[in-house]
Amino acid sequence: MEGKRLLEIKDLHTVFHTDDGAVRAVDGVDLWVDEGEVLGLVGESGCGKSVTAHSVMRLVSPPGRIESGEILFRGRNLLKVSQREMHQVRGSRIAMIYQEPMSSLNPLLRVGTQIVETVTMHMHKTKREALGLAVDMLRAVGIPDPEHRVHDYPHQLSGGMRQRVMIAMGMVCNPRLMIADEPTTALDVSIQAQILDLLRNLVRETNAAVMLITHDMGVVAETADRVAVMYTGKVVEQADVKTLFTRPAHPYTQGLLASIPDVSRPVPEDRILPAIPGTVPSLLRLPAGCSFRSRCAKSTDKCGR
Repeated sequence: MEGKRLLEIKDLHTVFHTDDGAVRAVDGVDLWVDEGEVLGLVGESGCGKSVTAHSVMRLVSPPGRIESGEILFRGRNLLKVSQREMHQVRGSRIAMIYQEPMSSLNPLLRVGTQIVETVTMHMHKTKREALGLAVDMLRAVGIPDPEHRVHDYPHQLSGGMRQRVMIAMGMVCNPRLMIADEPTTALDVSIQAQILDLLRNLVRETNAAVMLITHDMGVVAETADRVAVMYTGKVVEQADVKTLFTRPAHPYTQGLLASIPDVSRPVPEDRILPAIPGTVPSLLRLPAGCSFRSRCAKSTDKCGR
């Protein structure tokens, strides 16, 4: 059953004005996420995935600027609310976790203290109540002995445990949307699977939604319900995960999927893994028409219009 529309992005344009010209990092993006859904946002590095996420959080820093469009969260345009109101949305309604938790966690503070700060900022709880919630959340994300781990510093935890702390910090205020920006890239495969299972379980248990940003199509296949593919700041294809993997429509999506090795069958030594030719064009000098046409074997004259 289709969930209620939670986030809708309409014709979003986020531009970075540099000395060399305007970089259109997000160029007319249309996206949506429903309650209880995991949306995979995929594409090569520099395609605009993370800038889209930062635009939703209104954390785009100069020289970047959101120039136009709408970001509707439960029907409310986040681009029209005050900074104070947006501060309340972050953490309590929309949370974000990042690729490397050591760059997001304060190395000088115990992990419990950092979770407590989030709770006291957004919820009417005493510090004692907040610490109890911190312990409960560490337990919920699978950290053993949370009553003691809550007093650890980040460097005392493994990479997988630090990422679990970040998820606990994001989920402690019961946000409706979690934006996970490459949350498993720095982790080994077994820990990666555990983190992805954790995100899926949180969605099932709370009916929240996840926007999962990644370049790993395998992660998407295992975790997402629906997929949006980005290239040079645009969404070139959106589909449910089964349709996208069995009947990809856009040549760029087809190229991404063709480049995934099939480990279920032996590969001849002389076989070369297919790759998309060429490189991503500069966002400062995008070609007319479809920006993928210079790399596309199916390109015709119409693609330049």
